[in-house]
Amino acid sequence: MRKFLISLIIGFLTISNAYAGTFKADAYTKRIPAGTTFELQFLQAVSTFSGCEGDSFSAMLKNELSSGYTVILPAGSVVRGSVSKVNTAKRFSRGAKLYLDFDHVVTPTGRQIPLDMAVCQFEKIYLDGALYKNLGYGEALKNNYNRSVEITKNATNYGLRAGDSAPGIQYLTTPICAIGGFIGGVGYWIGDSVADMFRKGQDVYINKGEVISVKLLNPIDVPVY
Repeated sequence: MRKFLISLIIGFLTISNAYAGTFKADAYTKRIPAGTTFELQFLQAVSTFSGCEGDSFSAMLKNELSSGYTVILPAGSVVRGSVSKVNTAKRFSRGAKLYLDFDHVVTPTGRQIPLDMAVCQFEKIYLDGALYKNLGYGEALKNNYNRSVEITKNATNYGLRAGDSAPGIQYLTTPICAIGGFIGGVGYWIGDSVADMFRKGQDVYINKGEVISVKLLNPIDVPVY
């Protein structure tokens, strides 16, 4: 009986090693290096207006990732993630911030490979990786100032162009239009700056079907058969 058990164990180990050898021969990995850019198309909308921390999302890989003649991740591979944090829009024009966490990619073999990625191309990206539209009241004041300067310049140019229809009249219309533009620009700056104290900042939206670029922060090894 003892000899029979020993023979059975030896036979089992021999078969196991044979299968393991076959698997290793048929399967190997290809590395996608850090810094690789993924073009992701979102399969559902994500926003700071209706979303909250923990909301999951899925995105589809638009660009094929390959090495030589070997396709590592084909276009259409699914990347899954979640909203890690939401800072809602507040008054004084303080815009919302959206933080995304990309969890894993599903390989053609069904494996789920963990990912460490960050958005690298969006309208505005904060230093900590947050997506946003506007920062706050200081930025609003700067935009109002630029707009008031533009109003003054446009009014002055209008006065200068009056000389095209009546030569010499621009010497009269230019200072009048410049003064009017200045008064209008100051009025705009004061009025909109007061309004921005009570106005909420902008929300962040990623629409369904929108494509954004993300960068791989750490390399991943993907099984290839």
